[in-house]
Parts: sequence; structure tokens; C-alpha cells
Amino acid sequence: MSVRPAWEVRENENATRWFDVRLAFTDGAHVDALAVVAGGCVGVEDVRAQPALSLDDLAVLADWIEDSLAEACGAGAGTAPEDCGGQGRRARPAWPRGAEGRWLVAQEYRAAQQGGADPVLAVMCATGHSRRKALRLIGQARDAGLLAPRRARR
Repeated sequence: MSVRPAWEVRENENATRWFDVRLAFTDGAHVDALAVVAGGCVGVEDVRAQPALSLDDLAVLADWIEDSLAEACGAGAGTAPEDCGGQGRRARPAWPRGAEGRWLVAQEYRAAQQGGADPVLAVMCATGHSRRKALRLIGQARDAGLLAPRRARR
């Protein structure tokens, strides 16, 4: 297992850090992942595996990289992020689907914008979803008219 810092973005006292994580197994299989740490939350943005991971293996990926990622962040092994609603690192907060979920996404997005924080990261922490899924939820909230359009239509 190897964890290397990829890049870091600082905004005031907050920092978002990305790490390249590589798991190599004795049979020649390997997993490459891009993990992001922001506000005490850990997300996996990209995963590539040879051979492909099963859904069960993908579900335990966080267990495989937890200790090494915590050491790379300087937090020590076994620490779980607590800034995402006090949930455990694998516990996804209960998030309603449909219109109510889109409304809550819009509320989180606007609150983060008004507070000067990254709205996509705020939605990621609130929902427990990846960046890609959070962007999809934000797009659905825009389509429902709960958020302003991204670009003016001509």
C-alpha cells in the first residue's frame, strides 16, 4: 500500500487535500484510487482496479485505505472523520429521495455559498455521496428550479 499526496488547495484556514492511493496484491492485482480529504470528510473520487472490483470489494475499499490515509493526513491510524454530522466514516446520513431531497440539497448548497464555503463539498458532506453523485443531485435541484441555472440560456 502506498499513499502519496497529489495536491492541496487552501482557502483561508481550510484545506482540501487529494491523495493518490495504490494497493498492490501479491497475485499482481492492483487498485488505484484518488481520495479527497476536506473538512474531516474523506471521499473517494476515482477508482481503477485490475482486475475489476466486485461491489462487495468496492464497499470495503474504505477499510483497506483507512489507516494509511489517516497516517498520510497526520491524524494517526484509526481516526474517523467527525465533521460530517458526527457520523462514522462509513455511515451515510439518512437522506430523503425525490422532491424533499432536492430541496435539502438546494438548502445545503445555498448555505455553503452564503458562508463562503465550497457548496459541492457541503453537499458531499451532507449526503455522504461522492463528488460525482453530489454534482448530479445539484443538477437535479437546478432542473427542479430550486437553484439558479448554471448558465443563462440564449
